[in-house]
Amino acid sequence: METFIQHARGLTARIAAQREEQETFGRLAAGQSPLALFITCSDSRVIPSLITGARPGELFELRTAGNAVPAYQEGMAASSEAATIEYAMRVLKVADVVVCGHSHCGAVGARARREDLTGAPAVRDWLALQLSDELPGDDGPAVTAAVQRHVRQQLDRLGDYPCVRERLDADEVRLHGWFYEVHTGSVSVHRPTTDAFLPL
Repeated sequence: METFIQHARGLTARIAAQREEQETFGRLAAGQSPLALFITCSDSRVIPSLITGARPGELFELRTAGNAVPAYQEGMAASSEAATIEYAMRVLKVADVVVCGHSHCGAVGARARREDLTGAPAVRDWLALQLSDELPGDDGPAVTAAVQRHVRQQLDRLGDYPCVRERLDADEVRLHGWFYEVHTGSVSVHRPTTDAFLPL
């Protein structure tokens, strides 16, 4: 009898969870209202919803090689990155933007170590265009210092976008720099007052 009761309780819990999921997805079908724009690397080890605990509909994501934000230029050609940033700012009006770099980043590591990427010309050219020459070179396999410097540079780039600048000036959006450690799962946050990354 006890086994049946435990089974019934489990079934009831699963049915309740399914109903909750159906309600959640039903709301999402009506539109989105994410809490933040989350800009991070394309790396398969970086999963924004696992890092943040976000539910579907809570993060508007932009993923690029090396979590790079293209530098804003007047009259610049349309790009997926610029369109995503603009949509988040002017249509979704997210309140927070996170640039999340990570340890053991292949893109930042390749640039910092000046690796020969002749065999991957699109990767080579993207990194040359979007990642600074001033990244620390001798930084170990985790490339912590290089990634953290790179995150700060991307925050500066974001501030140059008119759609971001106008909302910063109106105190309607906050920019955050994060560093995610792949090997521990921990997150550090950039504190502008000390220019240091400290535990979240």
